[in-house]
Amino acid sequence: MAVPRSINATDFKAKCLGLLDEVQDTGAEVLITKRGKPVARLVPVGTRQRSLRGAWKGLARIRGDIVHVDWSSDFEANR
Repeated sequence: MAVPRSINATDFKAKCLGLLDEVQDTGAEVLITKRGKPVARLVPVGTRQRSLRGAWKGLARIRGDIVHVDWSSDFEANR
């Protein structure tokens, strides 16, 4: 993930419309600071963080039967 560009609140106020166009056109994020501390992030609409649901789809493979497991060998006494 790229580090967002940072701008202080005074400069943001003066360049707001230009920054909105930049974010819309490039998809870049802008971090807005006040007295050196981050207070807001300007991001393009529709760039939500992806859900983890289904993130491993196609990356893992199930081998064997995961429902009916034979545990008998794990409970046999060691001889």
